[in-house]
Amino acid sequence: MLHTNCSIPVYKRQKLRNIADIPQYYKMQERTTLFADVILPLAVPNLYTYRVPNDWNDLIKTGQRVVVQFGKNKLYTALVRKIHRNPPPGYQAKYIEDILDAKPIVNDIQLNFWDWITSYYLCTPGDVFNAALPSGLRFSSETRIVRNDELSLEELTEDYFTEKEWKLVFSLQEKSELSIDEVVEILGIKSVQPIIQSLLTKGAARVKEEVREGYKPRTEAYVQLSSSITEKELQEIMATLEKRAYKQLEVLMAYMQLSEWHTGKPKNVKKSKLLLQTESSASVLDQLVNKGILEVNMKEVSRLAYTEGEIQKANPLAEFQQEALVKIDTFFKEKDVVLLHGVTSSGKTELYMQLIERVINEGKQVLYLLPEIALTSQLVQRLKKRWGNKVGVYHSKYSDNERVEVWNALVKNEDVQYSVIVGTRSSLFLPFASLGLIIVDEEHDSSYKQQDPAPRYHARDSAIYLAHVHGAKVILGSATPSLESYYNAASGKYDLVELNVRYGGMEMPEIDVCNVAEERRKKLMKSIFSPFLLKNIEDALAKKEQVILFQNRRGFAPFVECNVCAHVPQCINCDVSLTYHKKADLLRCHYCGYSMSPPVSCPACGSPDIKVKGFGTEKVEEELLLFFPTAKVARMDLDSTRAKHAHSTIINQFEDREIDILVGTQMVTKGLDFDNVSIVGVLNADSGLHFPDFRSPEKSYQLMAQVSGRAGRKNKRGKVIIQTQNPEHPIIKQVVENNYMAMYTEQIEERKKFAYPPFTRLVELTLSSKNQDDLDALTPELALELKKKFGNERVLGPEYPVISRVNNYYLKNILIKIEKEKYSGKVKEMLTEVLHAFYKKGKEYARMRVRIDVDPQ
Repeated sequence: MLHTNCSIPVYKRQKLRNIADIPQYYKMQERTTLFADVILPLAVPNLYTYRVPNDWNDLIKTGQRVVVQFGKNKLYTALVRKIHRNPPPGYQAKYIEDILDAKPIVNDIQLNFWDWITSYYLCTPGDVFNAALPSGLRFSSETRIVRNDELSLEELTEDYFTEKEWKLVFSLQEKSELSIDEVVEILGIKSVQPIIQSLLTKGAARVKEEVREGYKPRTEAYVQLSSSITEKELQEIMATLEKRAYKQLEVLMAYMQLSEWHTGKPKNVKKSKLLLQTESSASVLDQLVNKGILEVNMKEVSRLAYTEGEIQKANPLAEFQQEALVKIDTFFKEKDVVLLHGVTSSGKTELYMQLIERVINEGKQVLYLLPEIALTSQLVQRLKKRWGNKVGVYHSKYSDNERVEVWNALVKNEDVQYSVIVGTRSSLFLPFASLGLIIVDEEHDSSYKQQDPAPRYHARDSAIYLAHVHGAKVILGSATPSLESYYNAASGKYDLVELNVRYGGMEMPEIDVCNVAEERRKKLMKSIFSPFLLKNIEDALAKKEQVILFQNRRGFAPFVECNVCAHVPQCINCDVSLTYHKKADLLRCHYCGYSMSPPVSCPACGSPDIKVKGFGTEKVEEELLLFFPTAKVARMDLDSTRAKHAHSTIINQFEDREIDILVGTQMVTKGLDFDNVSIVGVLNADSGLHFPDFRSPEKSYQLMAQVSGRAGRKNKRGKVIIQTQNPEHPIIKQVVENNYMAMYTEQIEERKKFAYPPFTRLVELTLSSKNQDDLDALTPELALELKKKFGNERVLGPEYPVISRVNNYYLKNILIKIEKEKYSGKVKEMLTEVLHAFYKKGKEYARMRVRIDVDPQ
């Protein structure tokens, strides 16, 4: 039952005192009244204050999870942020219902980091709480009605309960507890609370507010010999089994062998391993258990696989790598952040390994950040060969239980102590105790930016602050650094170390540009491939070499179109055309997930002449099989890698040369290292060049330069073939010349001229409403108020974005530009003040959704 006064139930006191290992059962005495400010897992702007029951004063600690009541009847898992003696002004504090942890699971450094995320990215503490903790450490709340077994129904008169009350009482006799939804169904009425309250008053039922933990430890069955059996009895048992039950004897003998029983200190044996070795059924083992010869016990085991085998030593560094390492060491004495700008295949990873070794030897931890899950497979194998089970992995393709185990291992410092964590952006929130180094590999990658939901943080920038609060160092690594990072290095905020040659004297790939507009004019194109690209693929396959083809669009075709009236099927919820997926034979929206079957005839004019237009990775894969029917072709995109181990399976198969041609989206451009790739093809280099975004030229250069780096990695010079309709475009030329500095110089001047990052900070407000008229009428009002607060020159919009309706919400953007040196916590105060005043103007204003994105990508 929910408790809103100081009467704390004895069973909860007992449980908590057992957790904390307090020997004294209960001692009532006058205690100081404590209050706890807690972070709720809700998007509310403030912390809420709860009263700590007096006899829990010694148990409550900052960073523990507690159960609190918020609202009328909801229980939430909250996190203790601060403990003090001040009652909250304006409301009476409710009591904390329960404490879930004996020790804090979030440390003070993490909480400091959470505060910074909240302040900088203009979000709520609850947003950060939800992003930081794996869902297995958060809880779901469910109210249940429970039968009171102490009440004797035989002693009650018929009129003690009403008809509906008796109906509910009898239902509770059949089923000891019921959910509220089940009560509604049984009674056939919606308002069941008065009846439930009456049963509570009459003592026929109790309310059980059940907080269920999501994380469940994995258990496995282990077999051992019954402790009561002597050696003499065992010999007699074996003699008996030999005559009457030979299969049981085989299982017993196998157990003795696997447990090393002859040593006098037998080990427990996994049940699965025992049955596998003897090829016996579980029923044979059950018979031995029923006879009291063997025992089966469940033990908690880790879900996380650890590498076993000989640990490899570090590889020797080349002279230019050694020089770079000396520079990094020197720079780290003065600054905390170093940008490592190294061309593809220059050996940046081996430099990271040398730095990791030093940090581990100092007894500190390393966080190795990667932008994509696809990259973790190769890297983790390399790291585990060097440091074995000191390496942990944390990303969204791990199950929630696996992520909880990594979290708990870092909190408890028991069993598995991770010195290196490899992960994607969410691993920033892990409970590190002593970080010494953060590596942000491929630091330019836009995947480091969280889009939805809040907090919309950038992992690279957040990693720099996290390192600051730990007193750690940061390495930002990339062959194509972001303009912001390179500007910070050029202006002296970071230090810069460059690697301009490839490891082992390998040459940079040869880059050829193919003018597909000219090829089409001459009618030489073979479907989506130029003859030049097809010839090079054919030559590579003949030499048993591998090929990577990059097309930054998944699906079979971007849209289908009627050849008569040019009608294109659109999403019913969003202002986008539907993408055709041939394997599923569906038209799908990549924004809201809506799908429909492809039309047989045009819904506008009735013509059956409907054709697919453009091409995605699915079509590339299909076309390749027509040109190279004996080649093994695989695709790596969002559709083909949804399964847990799909990334690593495809990468391993390509590494083992089971795949000849790998087709993919951005996933194939990032940091993968394959020995046998000689040809890389960029099928449509123009797709990102003309997108209406100030970052388009930079991102296009990065994508093409990165995918080019996959060619010719080990033994020979590779070749890159770029198909484009505009071979004279400056970005195409800069990629061909491998001229990062030319791209940087040109783009940084454009950014400076129009006041874009790194010269300003951007805050993008996206307003959304299901009513387009309200959106058009109200957004100019908000923009006007923002201009009054921030200045006319700093506020742009409102304007419709490229996709102006998503999931039936119409969208408009307002962009605020703030000089870099003027961005501070005051911005949040000013913006909050304007938004609060806006919401108070009326119901239509309050219904308007506002999404805030700091440093949008």
